[in-house]
Amino acid sequence: MSVSSTEREGEGKPRFSTTALAEVEAIYARYPPEHRRSALLPILHLAQREFGGWLSHEALAYVAELTDIPPVRVGEVATFYTMYNLKPVGRYHVQVCTNISCWLCGSDAVAQALQEKLQLQWGETSADGRFTLSEVECLGACVNAPALQINDDYHEELTPEKVTEIMDRLP
Repeated sequence: MSVSSTEREGEGKPRFSTTALAEVEAIYARYPPEHRRSALLPILHLAQREFGGWLSHEALAYVAELTDIPPVRVGEVATFYTMYNLKPVGRYHVQVCTNISCWLCGSDAVAQALQEKLQLQWGETSADGRFTLSEVECLGACVNAPALQINDDYHEELTPEKVTEIMDRLP
C-alpha cells in the first residue's frame, strides 16, 4: 500500500500522489477520449491501492470528481464488484473461493483450516490488523480449484496443509 494514503496538506480529503496521477493519465490513454468513463474500474483499483487497501466514501467522492462521473455511479460500481473493499482490511486480505468448483474440490476444508489458523470468521480482521478473511464467489481459477487470493497473489490446488504452509510463510 502506498504511503500516499494519508490526507494531503491538511485538506482532510484523499488525493492521489504525483505518481498515481501519472498512472491515471496512462490508464486514460488506453481508451478513446469519448470512452474515458471506461477507465473507472482501473482507477478505482488504483485508488484502493493508493488509499490503504480500501475505498472510503471520501475516496469514492474523489474518484468521482477526478473522472467526472456522478458519485452515485462510482458508488454503484464499487458496491457491485467484490474486488473493491468498502471497509478497512488487514495487511493480508485472504479471500477464499467457495463457489461450486472450489467447493467440490474441498474449499470447505481449506476455509476451516484458515479459520482455525487465523482464529477468524468470514469478514473479520485480526486484532493486530494483519489478516482479513473473506469468502468470495469466484476467483476464476476453477480448473485448479480450490483457490484463494492473498492481496494480489493467487494460490491454487489447495489443501488444508498447503494453506497452513502459505500462512506460515507470510512475514
